[in-house]
Amino acid sequence: MQIQEPNSTQFETRTTGTFFRNLFRNAFYLHSLLMAILVIFLTIRGLLSAAHSHHFHPKKWYPPLLASTACAGIVSFAWQSVTCCNPPRAIKAAFWLSPVLTCAVGILFVLIGSAGSLVAGAVALLSSVIQSLYSCWVNPRFEYAVRLLSVSLSPSPPKTTILLSIVSCTLYSGFLVSGIGGATAIGTGLDTLFVFVILLSQAWTLHVIKNTLQVAISRVKYMQFASGTEIGTKIAFKDTINHSMGSVCIGSVLVPVVGVVRGSARAISLISGDADEFMFSCTNCYSGVASRLIAYANRWGFVHVGIYSKGFVQASIDTWEMFKKVGLEPLIDSDLTSSFCFLCGVAGGAVSTLIAGSWALVVHKSYATEVLVYAFLIGYFTSRVAMVWPQASISSYYVAYAENPQSQLFDSTIPVRIQELQRYQA
Repeated sequence: MQIQEPNSTQFETRTTGTFFRNLFRNAFYLHSLLMAILVIFLTIRGLLSAAHSHHFHPKKWYPPLLASTACAGIVSFAWQSVTCCNPPRAIKAAFWLSPVLTCAVGILFVLIGSAGSLVAGAVALLSSVIQSLYSCWVNPRFEYAVRLLSVSLSPSPPKTTILLSIVSCTLYSGFLVSGIGGATAIGTGLDTLFVFVILLSQAWTLHVIKNTLQVAISRVKYMQFASGTEIGTKIAFKDTINHSMGSVCIGSVLVPVVGVVRGSARAISLISGDADEFMFSCTNCYSGVASRLIAYANRWGFVHVGIYSKGFVQASIDTWEMFKKVGLEPLIDSDLTSSFCFLCGVAGGAVSTLIAGSWALVVHKSYATEVLVYAFLIGYFTSRVAMVWPQASISSYYVAYAENPQSQLFDSTIPVRIQELQRYQA
């Protein structure tokens, strides 16, 4: 019997994928260590210099941000609890509360009165209007979103795991706040760069935390949907840490970038419509690029990372090909649950911003603008981590259905929705 030699191209591809996964994993761990050293250094230096500085007052700068950080943890857990206990109310609250809270943030920025705050206020008010219009536009899709969320969330998540993740994010954000305060106390150009680096690190780290949970939870939920078997969340989380951190780190960089590109492509398409003017001549090209990118980096790929320990890009490609094969692509494009999770993050960020901004506006107005920005980022990222359970559950539901649409473990939720979309398009 002749033994078939492995394809050299496939071997090289696997080797290259392994190299990049190890590279990103080690880069993340090294970056975390260096960031911890930087934050400790900035905190100590800032506290030592505060006694000799007249432009920075720690007792007026830290309390608003630390209070908003604690509030972010509380609001995040509340979002997660309401979503699991009452999906219809959670979806309606996210789509109608988020524009109102964002509008309130915009008004608060305007009240500060500085040039930077006026620009931020205008952006927030415009965002509020866009969210309101979007909520009205997608109102007919609420019924399907509620049904999908209800089906995919059963059974309820282990509250201990979610609570620990929220507490970890809250403590980590508070740790970074101390470093930002230390840099603000000195206020040189280099310190401004340090603040930017810390915020960038926060974005990547909390995305990695969120996606690590998503991979672990996706494995648990997929096994429930695909075969009705149960896997412990702790076991899935431990396996993710041991075997899939490289893919998680890569996905945590690629998915947000592709999401921004795809979102901007959709916005440009809506604005341009059928216009053929020169300024819109590249709309179709840009949309084509965005559509191509989503096949190589999408959040549904995290399910295959958890189940099969694939590289993130390959997992994304395989998942997207499955969706197209069974006709799920139009349904995925019109799905509201991803928008729901995003709006929960915006609303959480807005609540943290209102608390920190109101406090800073009363105590020390000159700090208010920067405090509002930091509070929003903390609230947004913490809330997104809290919403990882519903997002992972929905992703697993779609992937499990795409792999075996005829399974008796699925009800008529997806087939009925596909038929409705086909009737609308006919």
